[in-house]
Amino acid sequence: MQTLPVIDFHAFAPDGRRGSDAARQDIADAIGTACRENGFFLLANHGLKAPVIEAAFTQAARFFDLPIAQKQEINIEKSACHRGWFGHGQEVLDGETQSQGDDKEGLKIGRDLATDHPQVKAGMALHGPNQWPSEAAGGAAFKAAMQAIYQDCEALSRQLMQAFALSLGLQASHFDPWLQLPMATLAPLRYPPMREEDVLGAGAHTDFGCLTLLLQCDEAGLEVRSPHGEWMAIPASREHLVVNIGDMMARWTNDRYASTRHRVVNRSGKTRHSMAYFFDPDATADLSPLPNCLREGEGRHYEDATALEHLLMKIEQSFEYRQER
Repeated sequence: MQTLPVIDFHAFAPDGRRGSDAARQDIADAIGTACRENGFFLLANHGLKAPVIEAAFTQAARFFDLPIAQKQEINIEKSACHRGWFGHGQEVLDGETQSQGDDKEGLKIGRDLATDHPQVKAGMALHGPNQWPSEAAGGAAFKAAMQAIYQDCEALSRQLMQAFALSLGLQASHFDPWLQLPMATLAPLRYPPMREEDVLGAGAHTDFGCLTLLLQCDEAGLEVRSPHGEWMAIPASREHLVVNIGDMMARWTNDRYASTRHRVVNRSGKTRHSMAYFFDPDATADLSPLPNCLREGEGRHYEDATALEHLLMKIEQSFEYRQER
């Protein structure tokens, strides 16, 4: 794996344009090949608007530049539904080799559900309101920018799910019943320049959910593990999105599609900003193997689980405060 494939998504653009069925199937087939081989690809003509992306990065940088006391006002440990700011070392993605945690700070921004929403009133885990910065910390502009990029990423992710379905020989709408209230999370992230060789910005891990969109600025740092066990550095690009599948898609396909280990090593000598959007299905989605993904006589690689059960297990492994609760 010398480089990631670049896939032109023009026929699936989420702005209302639609290519021919043949063009969409060609794109889906290319995505299927990428998912079987390494689980990562670059997406061109994705439809996300540059001004919306730039506004989100600008507001994220302004937030991260705030004094720690102001960021602590929305510390993730104050949230009942895993939303808010977390500091260096709070997220531990590779506890075996980096027990001190990741050298980064970030935010978890989810679907903003009011306290009177039925699922929030029922106490469903990971469902509830976001924590937003105060007005003194520029909260209004921050909230508007994050909601705009969140909505655009959701629209793109829904189109990608159609492409994934077609790549598996299913109807494009196959996943739609499980995407009524998807558990999607936007995560602006900031990595300092690498300070010690064995302390990484993000330890080696696979993503927890269904698919991930990664938006990057100018500083690289993402490294993807090849099938041969080598780490491949992925250049930063404002033109392309990095897309990868996570553990839920691996479960759905019984590992036909690869959930690939990756990490962040910021060797740029500069602060690195990125923004990850994790798109996961409804809480009650059944992660049993999809049609066409379990051959006759083949055993299932995973036990039964819903999307929420799987996600909770992964989050509790990565955040100590969740374990304490």
